[in-house]
Amino acid sequence: MSTSFVTLQKPKDISIDEIEAELGRIWQSQVGDNVTPVATRAATFSMVIYEPEEFQQLLAILGFYKGDIEGVNGPMMKDAVKEAQKAYGLTITGRVDPATLAKLREEYAKLPPEQARLTNTDLRGSSVPDAIAAQNPCRIITLCPTFGEDRGVTAQVSVYCPILKKTNSNLMCCEYITLRGTKAALNRVGDMAASLMIPELPKFVWWKATPNPEQELFKKMVECCRCIILDSSYYSDPESEFLKMVDLIEAETYVADLNWHRFSAWQELTAAAFDPPERRDSLKDIDRVTIDYEKGNPAQALMFLGWLASRLEWQPVSYTETKELYDLIYIDLVGPNQQTIKAELAGVPVGDPGEIVGDLIGISLTSSNPKADCNTIICSETTGCMRMEAKGGAQIARTEQVTATSDQKAEFLMSQQLQRWGRDVLYEESMAVVAQMLRLRKA
Repeated sequence: MSTSFVTLQKPKDISIDEIEAELGRIWQSQVGDNVTPVATRAATFSMVIYEPEEFQQLLAILGFYKGDIEGVNGPMMKDAVKEAQKAYGLTITGRVDPATLAKLREEYAKLPPEQARLTNTDLRGSSVPDAIAAQNPCRIITLCPTFGEDRGVTAQVSVYCPILKKTNSNLMCCEYITLRGTKAALNRVGDMAASLMIPELPKFVWWKATPNPEQELFKKMVECCRCIILDSSYYSDPESEFLKMVDLIEAETYVADLNWHRFSAWQELTAAAFDPPERRDSLKDIDRVTIDYEKGNPAQALMFLGWLASRLEWQPVSYTETKELYDLIYIDLVGPNQQTIKAELAGVPVGDPGEIVGDLIGISLTSSNPKADCNTIICSETTGCMRMEAKGGAQIARTEQVTATSDQKAEFLMSQQLQRWGRDVLYEESMAVVAQMLRLRKA
């Protein structure tokens, strides 16, 4: 059920110099008002949302998508993606993937200037997901890069009050500021965007794109925020992006990856499988790790292996990969007793892919020691363990199924992230091992 909102100020176009004055007028108008319930300015945190939505804009400009630009990957978007994939002879998946994005960029580059403009209504920043609104943010600043000619930055302000559980008579209201312009134009106003965040409150930045330490706007956002929130599930080249993320972590930047939380159930089941004392001692015997993931993005698989290696003190020593039916990655590691651990990460094609690219499908932990009691298979409830069982050994392995969590969408995970105020040391230690692996790939 969606949240109902009371509107204090509908979206209003103003100049960027008038933002604070306009918001001040809105709150001044509430003073002495006898309307019930009372509208109160929320004071929990400020957030900048960088919302490129390049995919939707390209589909609109190229004529496949007819709806408003609002950043929602609903049925209309899925149909538009399928049409584009069919028109360009691509694999029809109905979802964002690197090959489709690359082709759309290629076709966009061929358009004459008069056709390379967006005519669909741009509604980005005019609302915020219910899961985030429920956390009572004080102010949300949405940065919306656009295509076409650089005509500076336009601004829009509004104020909405979500009607939540009736714990008191007040409405906790959030200010929405939307800035639109080309990437170059937004780069020029990075300092101003940072200054719009309320100084005395925690500051978050949700960067809904790949991290770009060279981009002036990205650097400004990193400098001004308490935590920069990313989502590696949408990266076309997570191996390269992970190294940038680790560089940020090593520079003492608080980084959170929403995709890290998507496989928490897999971590919990893996840990639980070795809780019994008689199995705990067998952890040291594990020397074969197989991780199957949905083909298209190895981010979750790499992070899971990084987590496992960081807990068992494994050090990566080699990294090789192949591009066949399965995108196979082979990683050798060395344990504390100098034993060799061989890991295989396999991108498995699936007939009905989900919305999140790269979800884990199955994990197998085994040993070359036939007497070791460590053989464990963990698999997705929906996809099953077919490939794991086909490799043999399922009868002598402890087998667990992961029940799909209720909501893996970024907005819901963001709501949970906003309730975590401390750094995630486990994530940072796991990513440090992932970086060690990936640096071997680049060697």
